[in-house]
Amino acid sequence: MQQKSLQKGFTLIELLVVIAILSILAVAVILTLNPAQMLKQARDSQRISDMSTLKSAIGLYLADVTSPSMGTSTNCYVSFSGSSATACTGRMTATTVVTTTAANAGSTTGAGWIPINFTAISSGSPLGAEPVDPINNATYFYSYATNGSSNFQFEINADMESTRYAASGTTDVESTDGGSSSTVYEVGSSLGL
Repeated sequence: MQQKSLQKGFTLIELLVVIAILSILAVAVILTLNPAQMLKQARDSQRISDMSTLKSAIGLYLADVTSPSMGTSTNCYVSFSGSSATACTGRMTATTVVTTTAANAGSTTGAGWIPINFTAISSGSPLGAEPVDPINNATYFYSYATNGSSNFQFEINADMESTRYAASGTTDVESTDGGSSSTVYEVGSSLGL
């Protein structure tokens, strides 16, 4: 009696069909999730968190320090270390742009991009380092302005890059923050500086 051997396996056509289906599914998932937009949203979430952290730290500084030094009212302080005379245009009314070096940007002793000595707080600085924008270039950076020592008001700004958090996005924080600009996210005690 002769036995037939049955071959087991997939044919080339079956393999090609499976590969085609998997490719179509992969493209659909990538188009749906949009990884570039997800990265932008993650950076925007970090920006929102950093703004809240800075606002709280400055509030603690103002409540704790007897003679606070907030900076100069005509200056717009920025977190990036490049030079751009127009960096604050459309963000703040301050006219002079003040940058810092990359090495000093995170300093909490008053040499950082925000000219406040957070180490003067009696319990110590609430910040390990002053946060800077996740990209921190001439387009995406944090900015700070104050009205000086008259009544210690301040404003901190960040530009959102994702369509979700930007003006008219599904979770718009730029035009709904109560500030004077609808194209940047503003926090602080005076959103018209």
